[in-house]
Amino acid sequence: MTVTIEDSCIACGACESICDAVFSVEDKAVVNAAAVAGNEDAVKEAAGACPVSAIIVE
Repeated sequence: MTVTIEDSCIACGACESICDAVFSVEDKAVVNAAAVAGNEDAVKEAAGACPVSAIIVE
């Protein structure tokens, strides 16, 4: 699973509140790629909760 953050990210923090093992928010969300494995369900939930659909899961 590959997770990327698009430039449309507004740094709202929703992804970090759902899955702080993978996402951290500074100027925009950042992905800890090493933590994606084992957190796939939470990553998908965070992507669905993103208000601007900036989280791309492939």
